Amino acid sequence: MRKFDTKVQHLKYKVIREVARQAWAGTLTENAIDIPKTIISGKTPTYRCCVYKERAIVTERVKMAMGGHPENPNVIEVIDIACDECPTGGYEVTDACRGCLAHRCEDVCKRGALTFDHNHVAHIDKSKCIECGACAKVCPFSAIVSRTRPCQNACKIKAISINEDKAAAIDNNKCISCGACVYQCPFGAITEKSFILDVIDIIKKSENNTKYKTYAVVAPSISSQFTYAKLGQVITGLKVMGFHSVVEAALGADIVAQDETKELMEKGFLTSSCCPGFVAYIEKSFPQLKDHISHNPSPMVAISKFIKSQEPGAKIVFIGPCTAKKMEFQRENVRPYVDSVITFEELQSLYDSLDMDIRTLDETALDNASYFGRIFARCGGLSESVAEVLKEEGITDFEVKPAVCDGIEACKIALLKKSKGVLDANFIEGMACLGGCIGGAGCLTHGEKNKAEVDKYGREALEKTIKDAVSVLK
Repeated sequence: MRKFDTKVQHLKYKVIREVARQAWAGTLTENAIDIPKTIISGKTPTYRCCVYKERAIVTERVKMAMGGHPENPNVIEVIDIACDECPTGGYEVTDACRGCLAHRCEDVCKRGALTFDHNHVAHIDKSKCIECGACAKVCPFSAIVSRTRPCQNACKIKAISINEDKAAAIDNNKCISCGACVYQCPFGAITEKSFILDVIDIIKKSENNTKYKTYAVVAPSISSQFTYAKLGQVITGLKVMGFHSVVEAALGADIVAQDETKELMEKGFLTSSCCPGFVAYIEKSFPQLKDHISHNPSPMVAISKFIKSQEPGAKIVFIGPCTAKKMEFQRENVRPYVDSVITFEELQSLYDSLDMDIRTLDETALDNASYFGRIFARCGGLSESVAEVLKEEGITDFEVKPAVCDGIEACKIALLKKSKGVLDANFIEGMACLGGCIGGAGCLTHGEKNKAEVDKYGREALEKTIKDAVSVLK
């Protein structure tokens, strides 16, 4: 039974599972020094020079599973000892260079970084090269290749560099915690902090405690995950784990759709506030556009705020695909409403740490959101929802003209156009991850089929309109 896309995800899962298993049992020590030995034994095949280095790396993974390094405010961290195998040369000329006479590579290089030896073979001057890749695109023999690390390729905002020890280094002033580097690192050397210990503590303290109830708020992209079981069994598993109730973040999306539409009509131009990675990108890279960010909270916050208005002592854990949510819930204006955040990867670890086979459980339905709230999980869902609100309210004198941005590169283009006054749109829907939330770094699986699953899940919604879905809250 395959639960994850990659073996790197599976290794991270095993570490978190063992940390969680001990936390449930109350046997977890501050250092948890025995966990690496349970995962990496002397007979276990190792990708490193020896089993001892492998254990040392797992020890660092255990630290991340227990909350990471508090002195680093970012939830994304580099495990330096695990980051030592990727080439760092940038664009290089390979032996495939035939010494042709055309020299197209030289013609397109605006920095004069290409030179040739007596055999006409090209060479790149690293002091002049800006890694634009123009030379590689025009070479007829594909003789120029990029040796850029996968993490650098994944990070479209250039927050990753290579330090003097040849390990990746993250610039926290640029990083938006989207986790693209986490998913793409082939050695698992970049990973995110886990808050599972806080979640387990919340659940354990709620047992036989009448002072507060625990709520799991699940992202709508959950419909594309846990493909080996039924969604209703996933929900039942959360209740068996100890959550009092499970609520759809999609209901929060319905709330946001209404409020976002109202704010857009009032201001005439808006950038969405649902994706914390996109919001952080504007704040860090386009501060001049910061005032255009919607003042509405994200769906996670909107529904959590409602729950706590009804249950003042409630504890709320958000479960979704997003590593940036782990930064969002720590914001001063969010902390009162959301108590912790975990990913789908971590939820799988929690199930298995309790030896829970969710396939054996009965199904519990989620039926408190509309189709439109549920499709927030994929790119374009928010814009469709805003258009739906206008339709439901009978508003005909205002038209939403969205710029739907699939991935942070598309976001950059739209924001650049807006900053130069040439954007033909009045609403920027920004999604940091390709595909939207269904492409989040904390997903178990990624792929185009996830979009179809989300749309199918949306069509199964009991509430057919946004107005009907929100009416249950009144």
